[in-house]
Amino acid sequence: MSRRALLMAGVALWLGPRAWAATTPALTFFEIDREDDAVALNYVVDFELAPAVEDALGKGIPLHFMAEVEVLRSRWYWRDRRIAHAVRTWRIVFQPLTSNYRVSFGGLSRTYPSRSEALATITRSGRWRIVEPGQVEPDSHHYLEFRFRLDTSQLPRPIQIGIGGQADWTLEVERTQAFS
Repeated sequence: MSRRALLMAGVALWLGPRAWAATTPALTFFEIDREDDAVALNYVVDFELAPAVEDALGKGIPLHFMAEVEVLRSRWYWRDRRIAHAVRTWRIVFQPLTSNYRVSFGGLSRTYPSRSEALATITRSGRWRIVEPGQVEPDSHHYLEFRFRLDTSQLPRPIQIGIGGQADWTLEVERTQAFS
């Protein structure tokens, strides 16, 4: 093997895992707060958009991100009982005429000058109340199932058909954590 081929193989091995890890989402912070019988969730998801997703966003195609939490009570005699279910959905779109990114959440929207600032608002949540007071039974074991993902079902239909089976469009992170 030539010296150049060996060097190229070394660079590919060095960059390969780093490139894969950059697009794979990870929960860098995840905390459950109990206050006055209510449960709040704080989290930070770290990810970078894959080149195909970044290209679609740059062409003005809106992307939808979804955070979903399900709170369950453990039971030994039957299936676990669902206590609460909460969902948050964000829509991010690039506006080429103004070169800004617009993030919509519920009925509110805000414009950001850069993609990194727009994604920063999507990737973190503080004090998200997922269980109201009185829903959590004392002296019981509870757990929550958290899921953050890129919702490809909200993409335009021709794109949904074209992305079938492509790993670039799979952006998802899950966590299950017990609390009492």
